[in-house]
Amino acid sequence: MKLELEAHDLLWGMTVDLADDAPPWVREVVLRGDPVVVRRAITPVDQVAVGVRGQFRHQRYAAQMPRSAINKQLKPEALTRVDTQQFEHLAERLQSISSIMKNFSGCWGYTGSFGFELATGIETVTQQSDIDLLIRAEQPFAKKQAIKLLETFQQAGLNVDIQLQLPQGGLALKEWARNSGKVLLKRPDGAVLVENPWN
Repeated sequence: MKLELEAHDLLWGMTVDLADDAPPWVREVVLRGDPVVVRRAITPVDQVAVGVRGQFRHQRYAAQMPRSAINKQLKPEALTRVDTQQFEHLAERLQSISSIMKNFSGCWGYTGSFGFELATGIETVTQQSDIDLLIRAEQPFAKKQAIKLLETFQQAGLNVDIQLQLPQGGLALKEWARNSGKVLLKRPDGAVLVENPWN
């Protein structure tokens, strides 16, 4: 069975078969068995492009992982179903996000430090952390809806960074809401400026 891997999926099973120039913290993270995150890049068919995250914001490392090494995969939307009682320090924010997103009918999930902490229990979220969310947007996302969603989060005092995940790549909701011209679509082969990212 070929796994359907998409940007922001968390993967477990990475081994310490790293490039010689990999910083020591990367080896520590991999040895500990922390998940890595799928990133957008072109790779050989038996590999997947991943990012390793360290304890600090500046600690990010791009690598490749053999598909055969994957022993667990978790999609961002699976993290909306975690037991918030286990994350008391995040519970208030998680409840606010959940109630805002309830009014939004589509498929969504957590990425970034929020997603990582919900998936692993490792404390990575601080008071200053942005709340990274992903919305699956197979069909065009109305600009009016994008503006309303961002305003609702702003009124709730929540600093969100929302990515729209399109079949063709990723698009920042803020950019889509505010821009009347071309927007930046992040694709595996690089970022491109497009007028209609769904076309």
